[in-house]
Amino acid sequence: MAYHWNWAVFASPEPSGQTTYLGWMLAGLKTTVTLSLSAWLLALVLGILMGTLRTVPSRPARLLASAWVELFRNVPLLVQLFIWYFVLPELLPAAIGNAYKQMNPMLQQFLAAWICLGLFTSARVCEQVRSGIESLPPGQKNAGLALGFTLPQTYRFVLLPMALRIVVPPLTSEFLNIFKNSAVCSTIGLLELAAQGRQLVDYTAQPYESFIAVTLFYLGINVVVMALMRWLEARTRVPGYMGGAQ
Repeated sequence: MAYHWNWAVFASPEPSGQTTYLGWMLAGLKTTVTLSLSAWLLALVLGILMGTLRTVPSRPARLLASAWVELFRNVPLLVQLFIWYFVLPELLPAAIGNAYKQMNPMLQQFLAAWICLGLFTSARVCEQVRSGIESLPPGQKNAGLALGFTLPQTYRFVLLPMALRIVVPPLTSEFLNIFKNSAVCSTIGLLELAAQGRQLVDYTAQPYESFIAVTLFYLGINVVVMALMRWLEARTRVPGYMGGAQ
């Protein structure tokens, strides 16, 4: 039987009558963007910190950062998501665990997804930052110390500014991945973009229109992210690195 295309379904009111099916999709898009951007900020802060610790002379600091990477990079994202959402509240002190369980369900799902995506991605950012620092000539660190900088000051003013410029291209890939990985969060009930697409199929039986729309929204996000990161790469390019002029 031939499939009946119906793009007008997006203008139809959803069951409660409060919005249209397109409104559902836009709400899912908003959740995806909000979750991904907030998780990216968490991942960037923790990733830079752990990536720096992986290169310092202190052995305990390096071991801590290495354990961080091995833990969050080698456990599947879906397993981590279930641990943060289902298991962690049972391990917390009773008062904190009960307070979490009594939150708005959407807020519970968002917090668990935010922590999970942020920590999972931070391990990957950590490795990018570490490789960026280690790619710098040893003379840069020595020069900073010779100028009278302490080791933290050398990292802050000499090594990290250079390393972060070098790793902008691989960080772009991680930035894009966090938007795509957010689709996994629908497994705990979070109504992000992919979940809203599946919900639309359940109510309208129009799967092609729904998932074509979801695909176009994800492509739109990727185009915007790529444009912003290419602009950032061009503004921060260091001559002699990343294809810059010698």
